[in-house]
Amino acid sequence: MLSNLRIFAVNHKKILSLHSSNMYCFRIRASLKRIKHHVPLGKNYSSLPGLIGNDIKSLHSIINPPIAKIRNIGIMAHIDAGKTTTTERILYYSGYTRSLGDVDDGDTVTDFMAQERERGITIQSAAVTFDWKGYRVNLIDTPGHVDFTLEVERCLRVLDGAVAVFDASAGVEAQTLTVWRQADKHKIPRICFLNKMDKTGASFNYAVESIKEKLKAKPLLLQLPIGEAKTFKGVVDVVSKEKLLWNPNSDDGKDFERKLLLEMSDPKLLKETTEARNALIEQVADLDDEFADLVLGEFSENFDLLPAEKLQTAIRRVTLAQTAVPVLCGSALKNKGVQPLLDAVTMYLPSPEECHHEFLQWYKGDLCALAFKVLHDKQRGPLVFMRIYSGTIKPQLAIHNINGNCTERISRLLLPFADQHVEIPSLSAGNIALTVGLKHTATGDTIVSSKSSALAAARQAGREGEKKHRQNSEAERLLLAGVEIPEPVFFCTIEPPSMAKQPDLDHALKCLQREDPSLKVRLDPDSGQTVLCGMGELHIEIIHDRIKREYGLETYLGPLQVAYRETILNSVRATDTLDRTLGDKRHLVTVELEAKPIETLSVMPVIEYAESVSEDILKGAQDAIENGIHSACLQGPLLGSPIQDVAITLHSLIIHPGTSSTMISACVSRCVQKALKKADKQVLEPLMNLEVTVPRDYLSPVLADLAQRRGNIQEIQTRQDNRVVIGFVPLAEIMKLRKHAPNNSDCKMPTVSKQNL
Repeated sequence: MLSNLRIFAVNHKKILSLHSSNMYCFRIRASLKRIKHHVPLGKNYSSLPGLIGNDIKSLHSIINPPIAKIRNIGIMAHIDAGKTTTTERILYYSGYTRSLGDVDDGDTVTDFMAQERERGITIQSAAVTFDWKGYRVNLIDTPGHVDFTLEVERCLRVLDGAVAVFDASAGVEAQTLTVWRQADKHKIPRICFLNKMDKTGASFNYAVESIKEKLKAKPLLLQLPIGEAKTFKGVVDVVSKEKLLWNPNSDDGKDFERKLLLEMSDPKLLKETTEARNALIEQVADLDDEFADLVLGEFSENFDLLPAEKLQTAIRRVTLAQTAVPVLCGSALKNKGVQPLLDAVTMYLPSPEECHHEFLQWYKGDLCALAFKVLHDKQRGPLVFMRIYSGTIKPQLAIHNINGNCTERISRLLLPFADQHVEIPSLSAGNIALTVGLKHTATGDTIVSSKSSALAAARQAGREGEKKHRQNSEAERLLLAGVEIPEPVFFCTIEPPSMAKQPDLDHALKCLQREDPSLKVRLDPDSGQTVLCGMGELHIEIIHDRIKREYGLETYLGPLQVAYRETILNSVRATDTLDRTLGDKRHLVTVELEAKPIETLSVMPVIEYAESVSEDILKGAQDAIENGIHSACLQGPLLGSPIQDVAITLHSLIIHPGTSSTMISACVSRCVQKALKKADKQVLEPLMNLEVTVPRDYLSPVLADLAQRRGNIQEIQTRQDNRVVIGFVPLAEIMKLRKHAPNNSDCKMPTVSKQNL
């Protein structure tokens, strides 16, 4: 019966992505349900950043370090892998907090939103700035939940390097694949940190193998664990052949000792380390010709004589070339392995000057920055996060926004530290700044010193052989690539408590949309209701809660609905005539067009014009025609869902003199709707690629439950004592799956299956 209802890729190659950049998963873990009812929601820092004394460092001491000493990094991982805990330890060991925060206690620095502290998860990315052994590090802690994948995407866009955190007991998980692909897209060098080595079931070898198999990466083992799970007590530095042991009596992990491995005391460990070091040298030599020449020339007979500094330099070159990834291990919760991770960040990840950006040569030192995030502060107004690629930003500086084609003035300049910020007099290239006073700047906007600066850069690019356009579009071509916003997959209506509160709700939604571009708001043309469109249940739930807490509005949400799509199966032609007289003016339009399905994925209709259509007519009416086609495809004839994978060809257009463009759009729109109604139609149903990790004893009930949900099981894998079920399930069937999952479930990427209605 199921095979009769659904058309799969095996038969028709028709499983399509809902949106080419729309990658997300649906995470179901029992641990996410641990909503705490007595969480301290106030700011609970041990000390404010910038406070001097008691060994707490000041951010003022590192405002403008040399660009070679700057590291812009992100922490990325699957949900619950330990990103925020790792960030908390990093801030503590670098001297910017006095005590260790805990996600379960709701007192971490980077999870400062009330919703984050209640749920124990990261919802929005948070930037912190600190120094480590003479290096300035701008670190962004990103969310792991699939509903907030856009947060990861827009942060990776401006970072130079990343630390991928893994749960050592699970290895590569669903969202790990997504964030890894995002890092690949932006060509970001990475370091892997195998966290939770103290967890029951932790396996260093399993995690490394999963990196090889699932991520298709070449891991460079820079460390080996000393013990696993309950016996984990330290790590071995493979490069220097030293062991790092943390004092079991130390509460904060600051007290550890580094000892050289000796044949007398650690013969077995020394043998393993020597073998691992030799394998590492051979692996790096295969990837780096300069290092291979060195090894074969001077140290071919005895690798032990190779200095650690030479090996580290080669590992850095390989990491920056993205041909391999260094792998370290530890346990952030147990305060082990974080300091060596910080050393690796400064040693192996690139500085801003080592990241090649072609556009910088055209700005010649003038200001060029990318706005990648916007927050709203009740006191300061909009706060805009910027990555400065060239030039310097100062308070009271007038800047030009290329995307918005407007000029604004920065009133204040801040150095970010989660939700506490330090005001500074200037900030130079390579840094991440927080600006106050920009009312029109949005995510993805390119900021330059002036309009003339952008046009001068455009002319410079043209002189160097770039393809020429008119000046304005050339300047826009030079701007930094923004972020692709995925199409929403859930929607529901939202209503204010009274019509008098509708303007307040509109203002709140406008501010939230500016902060979160993946949130879409539209007005239903039939009912007049406001409709929220988001990336998942949690996404919309968080938006609803923020409207209540931050804007004081008790809004009402309608039932959550899945965003279906519609398409057609055959080509049809339609003709329509609109003849209206308004006042003493006659409006007459006759349209003939064809609607046909296309094989390639296209969320928007593909518009084509037949040769018989006069260019003179198109000059004055093309915008009206395309507006009519786009508006007609917003609502399909079956469910009222948007139409996709359709091409519209205009064959004939006759316009009476004096006919308004509004009438042309109306006639074209009506003709398209007539053609769509005549065609054979289908509904596109969103499918979720599903990965369920379940104890062996619960495998049968989980398979039965997935079968009831119209799921298709593709593979069942073994992960230590657990089973991993891989398949896909209709999104509508897993909306409430988290309430029934015996363990946890991870999804990777939505696809669309065509289902006959």
